[in-house]
Amino acid sequence: MQIRAAVLEAFGQPLVVQDVELAPPRAGEVLVKLKSCGVCHTDLYTASGADPSGYCDCVLGHEGAGIVEEVGEGVTSVKPGDHVVTLFSPECGECIHCKSGKTNICLAIREQQGKGVLPDGTSRLSRAKGELRHFMGTSTFAEYTVMPEIALAKVNPEADFDAICLLACGATTGIAAALWKAEVEAGSSVAVFGAGMVGLGAVAGAKLRGAEKIIVVDTSADRLELAKQFGATHTLLGGDGAVQQVLDETDGFGADYTFEATGIVGVMGQAVEAARMGWGLCTVLGVAGKGEQLAITPRFLITGRRVQGGSFGGAKGRTHVPQLVDMYMQGKLDLDGFVSHRITLDEVNKGFDLMHDQDGIRSVIQFA
Repeated sequence: MQIRAAVLEAFGQPLVVQDVELAPPRAGEVLVKLKSCGVCHTDLYTASGADPSGYCDCVLGHEGAGIVEEVGEGVTSVKPGDHVVTLFSPECGECIHCKSGKTNICLAIREQQGKGVLPDGTSRLSRAKGELRHFMGTSTFAEYTVMPEIALAKVNPEADFDAICLLACGATTGIAAALWKAEVEAGSSVAVFGAGMVGLGAVAGAKLRGAEKIIVVDTSADRLELAKQFGATHTLLGGDGAVQQVLDETDGFGADYTFEATGIVGVMGQAVEAARMGWGLCTVLGVAGKGEQLAITPRFLITGRRVQGGSFGGAKGRTHVPQLVDMYMQGKLDLDGFVSHRITLDEVNKGFDLMHDQDGIRSVIQFA
């Protein structure tokens, strides 16, 4: 079938919206009609050429939600008409990682995703020039996509697509990091560095867990104001003095839990230093640039601080995303407040511009 899609043809250049061919789903695959798709920093990161694992030509996009249109042979967990959220982080339930219960990083199709193909090693996307590659196993900057069954979360059909598409990446990364990765305790203190989509998700998650003090650090006064709407009790302008400000707000000890959501290694270092001596836990969620390294003074670790990463916030996609959608439907999560701009597929590059200008939290592409 012919579809419209946004193609990355060259790093550092605008995406080109064009007609491409999408082949039907094969065994274990699903055809999804996209209804909404968030424009995420990871898409911009790859398009810029900063991502060491990036590639082109490919159809970008990974923060999608839509309706199952057709299923391939052997697909049992979804059927035509089901509402789904796309997952760059699949959950097969059968690989050694999934069975361990210790991580959300499924190994079933990881190698193929990294190469820009589907599990059988081939692509469903093409155009006159030749084959196109898939992005993160999703390629949701398109009217339709074909994805593996294990990379789709079946969700409540009453949920708004514009809101729940954010759970495909950014919102879940922050919320799940607080709920299930760091397991923030009630009555604790939290410091979140970065008030973008991921950081605000961490704020919302910390609030759900009953944190008493939620400190948000950012260089944008506008974003700090937004943070208050999602549960921030204290806001601080970022900069060289941010660590000391967090210490001052926590009786000189540091926060019980810190979250880094900027991708800037210097800020990652601040998040480590701002964690409480003795038991502070720093969760790094941002993705740093190619070749960048985080330097940590050993003293901070020796005196009890711990540091962990949190790909997708530690969420197991097919298990946790439906739960988050239910929380949204119950009024416990304000996902609607994260949507600041609604655009068309042809305006996808405008979404990147708005992100670069820190205009709002998330732009969402709406499909007919």
